Amino acid sequence: MDGVEGPVGASLRWRLSMWLSLAIILIAAAAGVISFIWATDEAHKLQDLQLRQTGYLISRLDAVPSSPLARERAGDVDFDARVVVRFLRTGNGLPAPLPARPPVFSSLLGDGLQTVLVGNEQWRVFVKTNARGVRVAVGQQTTVRDATARASALRTLMPILLLVPVLVLLVGVLLQQMFKPFETLAGELASRTEADLGPLDHAGLPAEVRPFVVAINALLVRMGRSLAVQRRFIADAAHELRSPLTAMSLQAERLGAANMPQEARSRLDALSAGLQRTRILLDQLLTLARTQEAPREAAGKVSLAHVIREVLEDMIPLAEAKKIDLGVIGEADGEVQARFVDLKVLVKNLLDNAVRYTPEGGRVDLTVRCEGRAVILQVDDTGPGIAPAERERVFDPFYRVLGNGEIGSGLGLSITRTVAESMQATIALSDSRPPETGLRVLVTFRQAA
Repeated sequence: MDGVEGPVGASLRWRLSMWLSLAIILIAAAAGVISFIWATDEAHKLQDLQLRQTGYLISRLDAVPSSPLARERAGDVDFDARVVVRFLRTGNGLPAPLPARPPVFSSLLGDGLQTVLVGNEQWRVFVKTNARGVRVAVGQQTTVRDATARASALRTLMPILLLVPVLVLLVGVLLQQMFKPFETLAGELASRTEADLGPLDHAGLPAEVRPFVVAINALLVRMGRSLAVQRRFIADAAHELRSPLTAMSLQAERLGAANMPQEARSRLDALSAGLQRTRILLDQLLTLARTQEAPREAAGKVSLAHVIREVLEDMIPLAEAKKIDLGVIGEADGEVQARFVDLKVLVKNLLDNAVRYTPEGGRVDLTVRCEGRAVILQVDDTGPGIAPAERERVFDPFYRVLGNGEIGSGLGLSITRTVAESMQATIALSDSRPPETGLRVLVTFRQAA
């Protein structure tokens, strides 16, 4: 099975094909050997019958042909098959009908079928004496007999030799069709995201495999419940912590308005920064919980340009505070299959990261373009960028690039990837356009049908 296949030796289909093919070949070889022996024996019996019939026909002559030419004509019944007829000398005073050319059979041969040696050649000879004492010998060379018998036996084997590869190929095709439901099931699992824990469809699967799929479905249900409990706990904990954190932030703001020594004010600033970081963390935890629990059935066609306009309204105050040029290049648009809330979270996280990590007076540009059936969102900034060795790590939860001095939780890009995978989009990081430094983020969506 494509994508999940192990070594060839571990493939059940491969082993079944090998063993069934080997069994077919062995059985066909045994049947071929037996058929060859039987066909050869049957051919020899037919050749003996031919000698007998020829002998009986010739023996109907009343006497030996008187002239040598007549005897020679009677002596060559089938020269191509090397079936020859010879009149033997008799003991009653008849003239010797010995021919002038070989083979010459001895007149001492008895009636019936026999194998004799004539010179260096072995012959199968049938001798018959009729009522008038005429003795006729009908012979055939054994090498010719064997060659003819083998040819006849090989013709008998031809159907078996032709059927063996057909059977082996048929076994392979049948096994492929039988294992097709497994490949379909594997393809369905491979195309799923980690958030899709729905039951597997076991329709069309063999009865022997159905309990296995039912057990997997039960495991997926238990995993879904466990993950739901964890996400609910995170969401509830974040909700419960927001109120006391808000109260603590207000108290810190009121305390900041009071007169206090410089050392106390520096510690208060550190406390306020910690509270702000915690509030950001709680907001992102809530966002992550919502995106992971969002049903995919609610997805629809969403205009990417419309989402960008709404996100820009929220991000422009932050960009103006840092004097960052934030804008959209071009007027291209594309529709993607997604939930509006998810797409807004994705775009907002990307812009928030770009604005936060871009120094004052920098620039953040957004570009939308369509390439074939794909819609690409490109975000370029003039910030410090991300080293190639860390570009995959930044998608891990709570991972932050050291030395940037920005307040954050390390969940922004992790949430962005989770949302992107839920809508079957991909995210890639690279360097921004030279000669400027910065980061380029490419999000590739599938265009909505």
